[in-house]
Amino acid sequence: MSVMNEDEVLGIYRSIGALLEGHFILSSGLHSRMYLQSALVCSNANIAEELCINLAKKVRDLIDINTIDMIVSPAMGGVIVGYELSRHLNKTNIFAERKDGVFSIRRGFQINQNSKVLVVEDIVTTGKSSLECFKCINDLGGEIVAEAALINRGGKSVDLGVPLITLANLDIPNYDEENLPEDLKNIPAIKPGSRPGK
Repeated sequence: MSVMNEDEVLGIYRSIGALLEGHFILSSGLHSRMYLQSALVCSNANIAEELCINLAKKVRDLIDINTIDMIVSPAMGGVIVGYELSRHLNKTNIFAERKDGVFSIRRGFQINQNSKVLVVEDIVTTGKSSLECFKCINDLGGEIVAEAALINRGGKSVDLGVPLITLANLDIPNYDEENLPEDLKNIPAIKPGSRPGK
């Protein structure tokens, strides 16, 4: 089975109204003309499974899966994708969640010393959430081998220090509040993300 290409992935997002255009404030606090709503994609179990089967194949093609002990996903966005990947890669999965604004491992989950970890997200924009999750894992003695995500919307500007494996790599411009282009200044901003922008 060949892995689906970027156009096919974006076609799925478009087909169910999960690729939005307008003026959005992302979870990072940055502004954008485009928003990818993976929660909507993952609300359809068949579509989520199809995307994650493809992502799992790409992970297997690019890294030795035998070196991975577990999958850790930052909540909320990565939880469903992490679960689906764990099914197709036959790995334990847990998630990190924010407590007082900082990622932590709770609910009886554990990361053993020197555990090799694949971090899984739905969408990567700047990599900030990923790096915060990495810190949590490293502080508990885990070692990040790679990250997998459905889409990297930050293009080449995202550098996590480990391989980033995705189904689509986009370069969607993001803007801070002080540098909005004129067209965005004239459109009311919507905050569709799961955490307040900064």
